[in-house]
Amino acid sequence: MWFSNRWLGLFSFIGIAVATSCSATPDPTTFNTGGSGGDGNGGSGQGNGAAQGGNGGDGGLIIPPAGSGGGGGPTDNCSDAAKLVYVLSDANDLYSFDPPARVFKKIGQLTCNTAMQPNSMAVDRNAVAWVNYVESSGFGDSDGVIFKVSTKDASCDPSPIVQLVPDWYRIGMGFSSNNDGTDSETLFVSGTTGSGLGKINAANTLNPIGGFSPGAFNGASAELTGTGDGRLFGYFTTTPVQVGQIDKASGVVSGGKVITGLATPTAWAFSFWGGSFYLYAADFGNSNVTKYNPASGAIDNAYVLDTGFRIVGAGVSTCAPLEPPK
Repeated sequence: MWFSNRWLGLFSFIGIAVATSCSATPDPTTFNTGGSGGDGNGGSGQGNGAAQGGNGGDGGLIIPPAGSGGGGGPTDNCSDAAKLVYVLSDANDLYSFDPPARVFKKIGQLTCNTAMQPNSMAVDRNAVAWVNYVESSGFGDSDGVIFKVSTKDASCDPSPIVQLVPDWYRIGMGFSSNNDGTDSETLFVSGTTGSGLGKINAANTLNPIGGFSPGAFNGASAELTGTGDGRLFGYFTTTPVQVGQIDKASGVVSGGKVITGLATPTAWAFSFWGGSFYLYAADFGNSNVTKYNPASGAIDNAYVLDTGFRIVGAGVSTCAPLEPPK
């Protein structure tokens, strides 16, 4: 997740100096990113969205059931903790999220050894969160790192595990299984400066892969989520917002689905769980949650209304179920 820079760009244009303490202020030269960000209020986190019928859809991305090809999917060696969804607020608070119950449960506040601000998150098969922190002066991002964080108690490793490089300080993140017959996975990232898709290699350094394409995806920003059967998807903050499957070797996007009724956000995050996508979006207030079921095409923009805080990152491991709970 990151914030849109449309307002920051406007303020710069008219010569107003903007000062902000929000870490999510991005490079004002980036595509469709950035803005001031607003303060998270650390609410209780329990969603109050009543069950409502989703908007009718026209189909789109189809998630095959586990075992239907493309990898083995989640396996029995996963802990219960590794099968959960986690979200991170701009106030550095870590929550678990139960999609069927529509409930967020606060785990704790991150205390990573940095003055940078949280921007994005992914979760690996060991239920460890990888959190992107960004340094920004309001005139551009100047540094970025990734810390490893316990999803049990929100404690951080003493120092970052990844030092990011220019054009990749502010990223979207998601793990995807490697489809090599093992439980191995790769952390994929997307840059906010139009730099497209990359990955974190075994040496914990970043390897660029390629720009997003075709058409509207060129230069676009995206949050990422992966699956246990080896696929990778993006939540693209194009106008209109789209979800699409990403070729992990090239950055080519296919099966783009317009998420009708969801405005392009200034704060966003993304996760896949139980056969559906969950899109976390906010403008200047707290986040709402949209549920998109790719099998039916149904979109429910009122799945959770006002989470009580502002979500800047979401993570779910490749242990997460591919099918809805029974």
